[in-house]
Amino acid sequence: MSQHLSYTTEEIAQLLKISKLTVYDLIKKGELLSYRVGKQMRIDASDLDAYKQRSKARSAGQEAYAASAAASIVAHGTGTAPVLTGQDISLDMLASHLERRMPGLRPLRSHTGSLDSLISMYKGEADIVSTHLLDGDSGEYNIPYIRRLLIGMPYMVVNLLSRPAGLYVAKGNPHRLAGWPDLSRPGLRLANREVGSGARVLLDEQLRLNGIAPGSIAGYDSIHTSHISVASKVASGEADAGVGTARAASIVEQVDFIPLTQERYDLVILKNGRSKPWLNELLAILRSDEFRQELQSVSGYDLSLTGQVLYETP
Repeated sequence: MSQHLSYTTEEIAQLLKISKLTVYDLIKKGELLSYRVGKQMRIDASDLDAYKQRSKARSAGQEAYAASAAASIVAHGTGTAPVLTGQDISLDMLASHLERRMPGLRPLRSHTGSLDSLISMYKGEADIVSTHLLDGDSGEYNIPYIRRLLIGMPYMVVNLLSRPAGLYVAKGNPHRLAGWPDLSRPGLRLANREVGSGARVLLDEQLRLNGIAPGSIAGYDSIHTSHISVASKVASGEADAGVGTARAASIVEQVDFIPLTQERYDLVILKNGRSKPWLNELLAILRSDEFRQELQSVSGYDLSLTGQVLYETP
């Protein structure tokens, strides 16, 4: 392979059999080196080869770790550590409480978006999934998606919290944005989230309900993998608006937050042999005063439904 050969992002997506958005995510995370020629991103063949070699080494390391963990479980007779997905700080609090309550059981955290988390659960790769997915037609959060994706699986849906979601705008709201229809304004620049995230689903559902074509919004394909990253793009002036939750706006300076909806943030928990050792303890934590008091320290959380089972299969 010539050292001068390079590829476009579309060609990389075809070679690796992944989506173009995933290629951009790899570039954003610094895992795949790139450079810009005019308006086009290019990746050298040598950098593609380096990425492949790192991925192979990482996969080999993960397989070795999994084998070691499995051997440890057999040797010590302990249950398998649950995989807990999602990005909100409340999940780190929950994992900490579970570890303290059951010494030796350390939950594994995966910062995966809501829709991808449910798919991971369906594939047997996650035990506790956090999700905040709006079904625009019914106005219901989460359960319509869960029922469609987890067909035939035993699970329960338990509320973790509710929180405001809406638009990030520059300090003082110079464009006077007040609602979802304002995203159709000509020239408005958006900082977007990745496909599969709750914020992306919220945006796409609101665009659909308001008859706004995604391709008409500048920056719709500008992908960022966290609320803070989106808010930072707005703060820096690289975007005029972004979708997310109030907490990131409280962290990032020069950003205001316009609340437009109250989203329900639920946990989906599989009911099987893997969850049996810790399921009751997890529910006890969610309903405990100690955990609720810790959640109350975070501004904007509504805990009126915390710990309630909202849906359960037989």
